[in-house]
Amino acid sequence: MIKLLALDLDGTLLNSSGKVSEENKAALRAVEDRGVLVTIATGRRFRDARPVGLELGLNAPLVTHNGALLKFADSEETVDFSLIGRMTSLEILRVGKGFGGDALVSTDPTGGGMLLYDRVSDSNVPLQKYVYWSQKLHGPDAETSVRRVASLEEHISAEQVIHISFSGSCAPMSEMQQVLEDELRDSVNVLATVYPHLDFTLIDILPPGASKGVGVEKLARLNGFTIENVMAIGDNFNDLGMLDVAGTPVIMGNADPKLLERPEFYTTLSNDESGVAKAVDRFILSEKR
Repeated sequence: MIKLLALDLDGTLLNSSGKVSEENKAALRAVEDRGVLVTIATGRRFRDARPVGLELGLNAPLVTHNGALLKFADSEETVDFSLIGRMTSLEILRVGKGFGGDALVSTDPTGGGMLLYDRVSDSNVPLQKYVYWSQKLHGPDAETSVRRVASLEEHISAEQVIHISFSGSCAPMSEMQQVLEDELRDSVNVLATVYPHLDFTLIDILPPGASKGVGVEKLARLNGFTIENVMAIGDNFNDLGMLDVAGTPVIMGNADPKLLERPEFYTTLSNDESGVAKAVDRFILSEKR
């Protein structure tokens, strides 16, 4: 029996306009009414995922930063978190900036969360758009949630670092990922979210052992569930961790073709067709009926 539903956000629960469809909302309310815990499992920072969690009124802590931070949206109570060490953080910045990358550093896991950066290249339009979107999203709280500093390296020693990311076109980001994995090995977990049609890749560098799969497993254990009680829905490579451990793994119809070829994953409709609601009806609501 499914007791925990873990949902990716972008490309999964959210449609192309960045909204949760009314059909998806209704399905999630019905699921929670039947006693199932529902969480968001996302690569987004907690502050960026929290508005969706609040909108939906979810009954479980959010699994954010690709599993490095478990935190309730409403109370902001921190359930579990992992950190990247200071020296490792400095090495990540050295390697990433060596490729000309612009870094985003996430800190403050026990508070509201802080995003730090020290530069945004003129050519990095996606990052420019993200910083603008994040500031707009947080409105009056933007000054306490997104901050430009003179030097990230100088701030590392005073901060609890939970997540570092770089973004850019696919080819250099792929090379950067390989170098980071070769040089840092088991001291971090490096995840890539790839959008070939946009020639855009997001590289997330997380504490060792952190992933959506580990985060969802932690949440399941905290509630006395087994992996067979877990259903996970996603659309990209950073979802593989939770898809691989879930008793019921579901992939979106808009997922990367390589993921759609995996026979062990069920396939639902796309995010613009409320694929989450369709999967929930098939595997949870129909079972209850």
